[in-house]
Amino acid sequence: MGRACHHQLVSNAPSAPDVYTHGHHDSVLQSHRWRTAENSAGYLIAHLRPGQRLLDVGCGPGNITADLAALVAPGEVIGIDREAGVLQEATASASARSLTNLSFTVGDVYALDGPDDSFDVVHAHQVLQHLSDPVAALREMRRVCRPGGLVAVRDADYSAMTWFPLLPELDRWLEIYAAVAHGNGAEPDAGRRLLRWAVDAEFAVDEITPGASVWCFATPPDRQWWGGTWADRITVSPLATMAVERGIATPAELATIGAAWRAWAAEPTGWFSVLHAELVARA
Repeated sequence: MGRACHHQLVSNAPSAPDVYTHGHHDSVLQSHRWRTAENSAGYLIAHLRPGQRLLDVGCGPGNITADLAALVAPGEVIGIDREAGVLQEATASASARSLTNLSFTVGDVYALDGPDDSFDVVHAHQVLQHLSDPVAALREMRRVCRPGGLVAVRDADYSAMTWFPLLPELDRWLEIYAAVAHGNGAEPDAGRRLLRWAVDAEFAVDEITPGASVWCFATPPDRQWWGGTWADRITVSPLATMAVERGIATPAELATIGAAWRAWAAEPTGWFSVLHAELVARA
């Protein structure tokens, strides 16, 4: 599709700020710190070249961002997140890796700080699922991407997650998470919708490369880590607070679910997979 109306004259931002369902409890950041370009942006790596200018939207503590910066160096990489606190950790991590081509700043995906056609690559990992208007966000990401550049997005699909043993408490965990996320105007089953959203954001369908990949947690260390982070998230993170405040669950029920997560982690044949959809779309 053409780019004649590429420039946005008004902000795409929703009237009320989006709520990040996970929040920034350390149990959430533990998950973010585990992520790398290899395990979370592998679909994008083959498209990267030294010298490209890259924007990482919703970068969190910056682990993926730092890996991307190493791949496109000496090209400039900017990571943005709306939470200033988490960017302090990202900046310290980049400094420890001596990445001089990487910087972080507070930013808003609905109103990116940059002129049209500013970046060769615009990347967002696990961001669109938390937005009330993912199509507007994709339009804004496209706006700052140069013609012929790439917008790359990857999001999980919660209803497609699978696990064993089949614990009823984990079924209830999924129900609670979906209820809280939908209450925030977000879409936890974002993965299956990415292609539709990209087309609605006026990316040409024949310029989109869709795909899918998984995280799998089935070894004892992986189960202990994954189950432990979710046991904490469902009991002490903002997700738990919102579930209780909205009458979706009681603290006692959340404690039971947290215990089930730890029981799953201790199961020698426990298995959990997270399906992700991913797109590389040419602007």
